[in-house]
Amino acid sequence: MDYIEALKNIISIDTSIPSGVNYEKAIDYLQPLFKEVGFETERIYIPKEHAGGKERRVNLLCHRREPGKPRLFFYSHIDVVPAEGWDAFTPRVESGKIYGRGAADMKGAIIALLLGLETLKGKPLNYDTSVMVTTDEETSQASQLRYLTPFLQPTAGAYAFSLDSSFGYIGIANLGVLQMDIKVKGKSVHSGLSHLGENAVEKANLLVSALLDLKSKVIQRTSDVPVYPATGLTRMQPRLNINKIEGGLEANIVPDQCLISLDRRLIPEENMDKVEEELVSTLSSVEGVDWEIERIFRIPTVPPCQDPIVDELARIVEEVTHQSGQFGEMGSGDLPYIVTSEWGGKEFGLGVIRPECNIHGKDEFVYQEDIEDLAKIISEFLSHT
Repeated sequence: MDYIEALKNIISIDTSIPSGVNYEKAIDYLQPLFKEVGFETERIYIPKEHAGGKERRVNLLCHRREPGKPRLFFYSHIDVVPAEGWDAFTPRVESGKIYGRGAADMKGAIIALLLGLETLKGKPLNYDTSVMVTTDEETSQASQLRYLTPFLQPTAGAYAFSLDSSFGYIGIANLGVLQMDIKVKGKSVHSGLSHLGENAVEKANLLVSALLDLKSKVIQRTSDVPVYPATGLTRMQPRLNINKIEGGLEANIVPDQCLISLDRRLIPEENMDKVEEELVSTLSSVEGVDWEIERIFRIPTVPPCQDPIVDELARIVEEVTHQSGQFGEMGSGDLPYIVTSEWGGKEFGLGVIRPECNIHGKDEFVYQEDIEDLAKIISEFLSHT
């Protein structure tokens, strides 16, 4: 398999969200590749009621069933974030790196999986294995994962190997998520008669000030779960970020509303209900501001994954790369909660993402050597005795 050409081909298919218009084109490309390495394949079309009202969501499931052996899923997603300011969908190869949107997050890992599976074609596997190529991970896909569950049976007690992860160590924990859109209400009048109105933007600033005071306390908390040193951290840390503020029509109009969007990331030790209560209490403590929660989104936390299978994978990683470890990830996703809380399984991760790969940014890239090493790790993991 010419994995460089394969990755260039799949990067060149613009699978940006939220449109997702080329999902089926990407599946058209990947499905025969999985068949070539000995997997049975099926396309699953996600009804729009399970995809946030979006249409044309098609997932790919691939199987090499080994009944009686432990159940294992390889998880991946085909969607990528949008790209501006660079030729993101014309991949290029320079100095051992492959550039393009999705090179590291996470099309490179899909190609590494195929490269690893190619070496095992016709050979017995240690696991009853399926591959999930999903959509809309970069927004929200919990309902899509739940829709896929009947097609993946048995799921009870299954292992989920997430390829949407970092390289060089095993990811054993993720951050939870609590996002809020807070609408601040005011009264619109001519700016010259502002004493007759109520400025929603200025009122919103009072809430922002209170949230920033809370942020200074939140970021002092730390988890017991270590983080890979290259991140610049030693332990997982919670986050509280105000990432978007929208309000006002014109410079001469007092605004009657302002929207604040905040993003709270939870360490495994934190409780979702208590975190939400803390945020609401902080907002409510600000007097003289009329506000309401317009949208809320949650991904609960789960305990760190601890299992002999993770220890074995870490051993193989060290054997191939001469580095290893088990660390928490400063990222989030729906998969760990679905696997752990709804399937009663265990989720862990290893991919091709490094901090310097600049995922979601300009000139995203993946190291060719990392793709080759991940393929070796997967091959050994599935076949070692």
